[in-house]
Amino acid sequence: MSAGSENEEEPNNQASNRLGRPPGAGRGKGRTTLRGRQSDAASLAEISDVLGVSASDPGLLVEYLHLLQDGFGALRTGHLTALADNLRLSLAEVYEVATFYHRFEVVADDMVLTARTIHICDGLPCQMAGADDLAQAFADTIPDDVRVVRSACMGRCDCAPVASCGTRYIGNADGAAMQALATGAEMGAETGAETDAPWQPSVDFEQYQANGGYDLLRQCYDGTHQPGDIMARVEASGLRGLGGAGFPTGRKWNLVAAEPGPRILAVNGDESEPGTFKDRHYLESDPHRFLEGMLLAAWAVDASEIYIYLRDEYPHLRHLLRTELDRIVKAGLSKCEIHLRRGAGAYICGEESAMLESLEGKRGLPRQRPPFPSQSGLFGRPTLINNVETLYWIREAFDKGDEFADMRSFSVSGRVRQPGVKFVPRAISARTLIEEYCGGMADGHELTAFLPGGASGGILPASLADEPMDFGTLEQHGGLIGSAALIVLSQADQIAGVVDNLMRFFAHESCGQCTPCRVGTEKAVAMLASGKSADTDAAYEDLAQVMADASICGLGQAAANPIRCALRHFPGAITVGARK
Repeated sequence: MSAGSENEEEPNNQASNRLGRPPGAGRGKGRTTLRGRQSDAASLAEISDVLGVSASDPGLLVEYLHLLQDGFGALRTGHLTALADNLRLSLAEVYEVATFYHRFEVVADDMVLTARTIHICDGLPCQMAGADDLAQAFADTIPDDVRVVRSACMGRCDCAPVASCGTRYIGNADGAAMQALATGAEMGAETGAETDAPWQPSVDFEQYQANGGYDLLRQCYDGTHQPGDIMARVEASGLRGLGGAGFPTGRKWNLVAAEPGPRILAVNGDESEPGTFKDRHYLESDPHRFLEGMLLAAWAVDASEIYIYLRDEYPHLRHLLRTELDRIVKAGLSKCEIHLRRGAGAYICGEESAMLESLEGKRGLPRQRPPFPSQSGLFGRPTLINNVETLYWIREAFDKGDEFADMRSFSVSGRVRQPGVKFVPRAISARTLIEEYCGGMADGHELTAFLPGGASGGILPASLADEPMDFGTLEQHGGLIGSAALIVLSQADQIAGVVDNLMRFFAHESCGQCTPCRVGTEKAVAMLASGKSADTDAAYEDLAQVMADASICGLGQAAANPIRCALRHFPGAITVGARK
């Protein structure tokens, strides 16, 4: 220690805490606490009861917030202050995370919470199925101790409209279902009600193994196959990332494997694109096919840890995966540590780097990254990122090789008789998919338009319904296959209303990090609502171009696709005002 250093004032007590020194360790004012609001003993005791006395890892901040909200019904300010104290974080760092994700609700300490909060999905398929009318009708009979909140897409677009209360979700919701949610009454299985009770998959662990499941993984473990063999076979199959970007899976594995270890596998199961529910379908039906694919990927790139990022709107799948992960660990099928993490409601976390930020306990803000692969992966380690459906097909891609490339999954919702997940020939047309796999259009409806890739895939007219839907085939028309979420529209749907719903979704889900996306989406919503004659096609085009050129991630770059498609294929549809 240099002479006179004892008299130097510590410039930042928080910084000293980050270095492991106690508050007030510096000289000068001799502070013994962090600056700002101080925690109280009662709040510290309450969060300790829920989190345990060892809750001190800032990287688990999102998980801690979930536990507090589960335990107390909301995030109270006193508990957030106590949590910040426990984690040695500033209160601002805790608040910015707690207020970023829409699944969290921050309330004052003295706020009296209602007995029940019912959420009604605000996604496009649910709006088309009458969610607005359902909410309005229920508002007239709502009990005093119940409140109704409109929420982002819940991933059950095949049974729209959807409502939820706590961990209970009801599809095809009507007045009776809303009353049941309000009173806690039981409903029959035919309603599509879900809870966090144990979910029984169509194919369980024993059935999966009886059909050859985990044989390939065991062969990899015993040396029958080498990592290079698996990666070459997956690359030859033509399997591409099925979360939207479509990057060749085998090539991605090779790039990550070439990076110096230790490596991590991060699984994106936070499908939040309106109209997309394939991951939910496959996890509900055959979860071990996904789990084997996940373990094969981890083995191929020699990952020491796996992080599964599952959307919070799937509580039944969270319980299912916990149970099945325990089973495969006990069976000796896992060679690395597996962490199951909860998303918290942020469409932006579908972007890879934003998901990594969330997994590290921070806001889901996309990173400015060097070219892939980079060293800026999870916790600074090279990270392989695949979505659930991509890993689900690994075993089949290995078995069938290049024959596998002939098939593709679509989530289908909207004005069709039989919505759901359809495994169909690759590059199928929207018309063939509707007529041959979905039972045709719903009674009284005629095809007028469709969204081939969910909210960001654009809106195409029925005249293009015979075009093949595949990577690279729809771009010339302004569309994208994206997550392969086909939303079918009819004469009952006004294009202006559809565009308005989608732009309000993007405005709500923008992370706010870059101005073109943050301001652009809000400006688009305002222009659509105004109906002013000054809102010309040129003004919309200019706004869309700025957002596409200057936004730093795919959300802002694709957010204007609905507007651009409406201008191109439905002239005049959005210049009269989307809402009255």
